[in-house]
Amino acid sequence: MLKKKIFTAAALLCFAFLSCSVTSEQNKSITKEYIQTQKSLAEFLEKDDLSQEARFAVVNKIATNMLSVKDYNSLTLFLTEWVENHPQDPYNAYWLLMTAYAYLETDSKPVAEYYFERIINNYDDLMINENSIHFLCLQHLIQISTVPANRISYFTKLISKFPGQISLTESYYRLALEYEKEGEWTLALKTYNQFLEQDDAFSIQIAGIPNAYLNARQLIDFNNSPKDWTFESLDALVSAVKTAISNYNYRALDKYKSKVNFFAMSWRQDETDSNAQQSFSMHDYMNGQRIRYSPELDSSSTPNEAYLRTWGWSTYINVWYLYFRKVNFPADPDIHGRWEWAGIYYGEKL
Repeated sequence: MLKKKIFTAAALLCFAFLSCSVTSEQNKSITKEYIQTQKSLAEFLEKDDLSQEARFAVVNKIATNMLSVKDYNSLTLFLTEWVENHPQDPYNAYWLLMTAYAYLETDSKPVAEYYFERIINNYDDLMINENSIHFLCLQHLIQISTVPANRISYFTKLISKFPGQISLTESYYRLALEYEKEGEWTLALKTYNQFLEQDDAFSIQIAGIPNAYLNARQLIDFNNSPKDWTFESLDALVSAVKTAISNYNYRALDKYKSKVNFFAMSWRQDETDSNAQQSFSMHDYMNGQRIRYSPELDSSSTPNEAYLRTWGWSTYINVWYLYFRKVNFPADPDIHGRWEWAGIYYGEKL
């Protein structure tokens, strides 16, 4: 009872000096009538014979009144003191949810994250207006958290506890990305497989992630492949390709081509185009032709990508640029950083 009286006195004092603690813009909305209403509600809240439902209604009214005038400082003080002084209140998760929202409104994301986490970790789930508080917290935590380990936890809980309220397909993909950031490659590959197993994986559009299906498919296919076409260095790869061209050894060239995701396309095409991924033998283009190549790699080559200009392949498209790239596959340290012949660009560079 003593704690309750201390709380009520503090609340009344807050209301009495309300006009001194808010901005001039807020003052326009805070009238004498508003202050009197809040004071009356606080006094009513002090009654000992209030039912649980009535007490919830009064606390909620006080809080929503503060929200209506955007007095977030008073709101967070009111709600956090209420939770501290009424640890048995079954609606404490809801009061802390309102507190977290208030901090979001003032762009205090780290504090909001603290309260969302506190609800998830310390309070049973609660349904308010047919909405799960834990579900709402997890949604917000995913939006504001920047720590991959935390985001892994949030996505995992969403998938396990609320599979019917989310896009499992998108959630699996985003979870796999977080595992990648943490270097958890075994779990990342497992989760990408779960993404690919979803019925809408091929067609889903994920905001900020173009070509999600192709990216996951290429990663999984590469992981499952022998990767025996890769070379230890760019020099070794280019030397082998040049030798094979000089000797018109199409079998060697076919061996050097990447066996996963090899593309052959024009400069204007995208690697994701349906007709860009091609599987063919170099014999079809070498037989009867006089193939030549530049002595040096193209000047646009970088430490991770390289282009070799070649010509003489056909009268239709004479010039081909062979495209080499460094393998980016941290899941396998023995392969990561090696080089592969990944594709062909038809025609002169644009």
